[in-house]
Amino acid sequence: MSELKTNKISTNDTNNVAIDNALGLKSYDTTARNALTSVAGDMIYNTTTTKVEFYNGSAWVEAGAGASVANIDYLIIAGGGGNNGTNRGGGGAGGYRSSWNNETSGGGASSETAHRIATTLDYTVTVGGGTTGNGNDSIFSNLTSLGGGAGGAGGGSGGGGYWNNGSGAAGTPNQGYAGGNVSGNGAPHGTGGGGGAGGVGGAGGGSSVGAGGTGVVSTITGSSITRAGGGGGGSEGGGRGSGGSGGGGTGSNNNSSGNATNGTVNTGSGGGGTAGVGGQSSTGGSGVVILRWATADATIGATRTGLTDGGVQTSGSDSYIVFTAGTGTITFS
Repeated sequence: MSELKTNKISTNDTNNVAIDNALGLKSYDTTARNALTSVAGDMIYNTTTTKVEFYNGSAWVEAGAGASVANIDYLIIAGGGGNNGTNRGGGGAGGYRSSWNNETSGGGASSETAHRIATTLDYTVTVGGGTTGNGNDSIFSNLTSLGGGAGGAGGGSGGGGYWNNGSGAAGTPNQGYAGGNVSGNGAPHGTGGGGGAGGVGGAGGGSSVGAGGTGVVSTITGSSITRAGGGGGGSEGGGRGSGGSGGGGTGSNNNSSGNATNGTVNTGSGGGGTAGVGGQSSTGGSGVVILRWATADATIGATRTGLTDGGVQTSGSDSYIVFTAGTGTITFS
């Protein structure tokens, strides 16, 4: 619980509260500030920027009339889930969050609200990598998309069920769908498809193999691109589950007939499900963070520490940037 300690508080003739000494705000550097669980109205002194800042409900903003603001639209996709083991379901797509142009977010959710930023502050960006397990999270400022689940594991989108684990794992609300269920565990042990940002993974079991859930289309870069599909399920010599639209990997039906394939890089798609023979694995596709804003409102800084991107590009009266790897900070002016 917070505690206020004072020797004396008094009012003057105009009913304003007065104190005898300087008011000392709690001090944090930017890293410690970003780790706080904050609510609108919180105020600190930032030792990194040497500025007094307050939290407006979505971002830390410099106090005073000199701080300008801009609306930043975003598409934040986490790394997809993959598989490292036998008879695994398809990997789930990474969590999918979008504020652009009334497009849907993952799991059928409505578009989110553009992020309002102060152009005098720095903002964290992390592009989550795909793995042979659960994918890694992607982050912009205080917004996080969760990594996709490996076969049978929950995440941004859930991984598909497998022969000794019949239920596909749940996705995260407003980020992605669940993996496909498995009914029956007889040969050739078909597994469920991983959930996609746009649809549930297909069901598996016995000779049935689930396809990966569909991805979601976005035009945030000016082109219509589908991302975040689920990985297809695998089986022991039966069919191969197809990957979901947007880059989902194809499932395996044993090493001799076809290995599982990886999710496509920078789509956050899930890797294909694995079969019962051999030590094969699949990797989810890495995620992506795309930011778009009115060119007249802001300019992004030329130095973007620790991040890989294609530079600032334009689409009509807007500018946008695509971050494809790394973690670091960005600034606007």
